[in-house]
Amino acid sequence: MKKILLCLCLLLLVTGCGNAPKLENGQDAVVTLSKANSISVDDLYAEMKDSYAIGVLLDMMDTNILNDKYPASDEETDQVEGQINTWLSAFGSEEVLLQQVQSAFGVTSMDELRSYLSLQYKRGKAVEDYTKGLVSDDEVKKYYDEEVFGDIHARHILIEADITSDMSEEEKATKEEEALQQAKDVITRLNNGEAFDAIAKELSDDEDTKDDGGDLGFFVKGEMTKEFEEAAKKLAVGEYTKEPVKTTYGYHIILKVEEREKAPFEQWQEKIKETLASDKLTDDPTLQITALMELRKEYGMYIEDETLRNQYDALMTQQKESLTTSSGY
Repeated sequence: MKKILLCLCLLLLVTGCGNAPKLENGQDAVVTLSKANSISVDDLYAEMKDSYAIGVLLDMMDTNILNDKYPASDEETDQVEGQINTWLSAFGSEEVLLQQVQSAFGVTSMDELRSYLSLQYKRGKAVEDYTKGLVSDDEVKKYYDEEVFGDIHARHILIEADITSDMSEEEKATKEEEALQQAKDVITRLNNGEAFDAIAKELSDDEDTKDDGGDLGFFVKGEMTKEFEEAAKKLAVGEYTKEPVKTTYGYHIILKVEEREKAPFEQWQEKIKETLASDKLTDDPTLQITALMELRKEYGMYIEDETLRNQYDALMTQQKESLTTSSGY
C-alpha cells in the first residue's frame, strides 16, 4: 500500500504541476539534473504505471461510482465510526492505530482511514445488492415454505463430552461415547415418566438454563444451530427427541413446549432474500468481484489507456482466481 501512496503523489504531480519547471521537450520536470538527463512527469508516470497505477485508479473509479450510487448515510457513519472505536479501544490512541493500519491500508491520517473504510463499506453494499438481485422470487417462496417456522418455545438438556486438548484421539472418542450414552440414558428416564425439568436441573451442562429446567424460551430461525432447529421443528408440541441431537455444543435432548404460527411471507421476504444472497456468495465468492465489475460497466467505465486496461482485466482475473483458490474450489 505504500506503493499506492507513491502513485497518489504521482497523480498529484500529473494534475497539479502548473508551476513546475519545463524541460526542452515542453514536459513538466519532476527532477532536474545539470549533468544528466532530467526526469519529467511523463517519465515518472511511465515507469510507475506498470506496477502501481491500477490499484490507485481502481480506488478512484470506485469512489466516484459508489459515492454516486450510495450517498453518505447514518448507517455508513455508524459502521465506520464503530470500527474505528473498536480499534481505538484495542490500540489506545489514534497515533498507535495509524501506525498499525498504515502498512495494511496505505493511510497516514484519520481522515484517510475514514475514507478507506467508507469505500470498503460501499463496496460491500454493492456486492450485497448485486447478489440479492440474483435471488429469484421462486427461490424466496420455496425457502419460506420449506425452511421458515413459527417461534418455538423449547427446553433442552445438554450433555457435553468432557474432552480436553491434551487427550489422545482414542481418549476423546471414549469421552464422546460416554456423553452419547449418558444422553440416551436421559431419554430412557424420560420414557419412564420422569419430569423433563427435574432431569435438566440435575444433569444439564447448560449452566444458563439448567436451573430453569432447561427452558430456552422462544427462538426463531437462525438463532440456534441448524441441527437443533431441524430437530425442534419436526417435534409435535409436548414431544421430546427420542434420539440425542448432536451439535458443536454436545448432545441435546429437546422438548417442544409451544409453537406459534409463522409470520406472513411478506414479513420474511427481505430477510430470506438476504440469506439466500449470502448463500450464493458463500457458494461462489467470485461474485464479490463480478458485482463491482458489473457496476463499473453500468456506469459506462472505459479505461482509455491500453496498458491500464489490460492491467485491470488481469487484476480482475487474478482476484477471482485468488478467491476461488482460498475457498477450496
